[in-house]
Amino acid sequence: MNQIYGKLIKCLESIRQKTDFQPETALILGSGLGDYADDIQIEATVEYSEIDGFPVSTVPGHKGRFVFGYVDKTPVVIMQGRVHYYEGYSMSDVVLPTRLMGMLGAKKLILTNAAGGINFKFQPGDFMMITDHITTAIPSPLLGANLDELGPRFPDMSQVYSARMQDIIRKNAAEMGITLREGVYVQLTGPAYETPAEIRMCRSWGADAVGMSTACEAMAARHMGLEICGISCITNLAAGMSKKELNHQEVQETADRVAKQFKELISRIIVTV
Repeated sequence: MNQIYGKLIKCLESIRQKTDFQPETALILGSGLGDYADDIQIEATVEYSEIDGFPVSTVPGHKGRFVFGYVDKTPVVIMQGRVHYYEGYSMSDVVLPTRLMGMLGAKKLILTNAAGGINFKFQPGDFMMITDHITTAIPSPLLGANLDELGPRFPDMSQVYSARMQDIIRKNAAEMGITLREGVYVQLTGPAYETPAEIRMCRSWGADAVGMSTACEAMAARHMGLEICGISCITNLAAGMSKKELNHQEVQETADRVAKQFKELISRIIVTV
């Protein structure tokens, strides 16, 4: 058995020893949304540390557990704290939780994150619906022997982010009176914030927002055939766009400021997708 797939099976068995909950939708929580899972109808929780061989998040503000439960009547699995490539894990470990949620039964994936705005029209506190992504600067999670049990060797990536789910996000944002931005998200490795020259490069590529997660998870989920959508909270303007020095505190403060509205939007999306 492929080593990566064997690890997935081991993690799956570890979770199934604790709960047989069957989710329909998976949700990965970014900065500022960490406590969203505390407010749903919780049926079970599984700490990452309780799962044999599971990578554990080391980022401040990221809890490390799966939460199983219901948002209204929709059964969900929520990843409360994600794993990042910059923490030193292999890319296969970074996307292991995403793959695991698909193996647990989820057919739809909602990705959220905090991101830096590259588009000059964006302001801190804006929400950007991800319409496409760029992963040129990170290793593909699909490198190596293909996991035939999960998906094809050469998966199509012409529409990673579901047009159907994008329409639902637009509708819900409009009903809430949210000015929804739309754009391309580029994932870089981190953990350092980008230089102004790197931001100019990303803008020349066609990127509207930049971050250190999400796109690799979307790629792995698309390989498995999950239906995907993504929303970035623009927490700061990227390097060189203002005179401010970038720091994680600013990211957290902006994410916290708009968290209530972000949570309502996510709940609306979950029950309508």
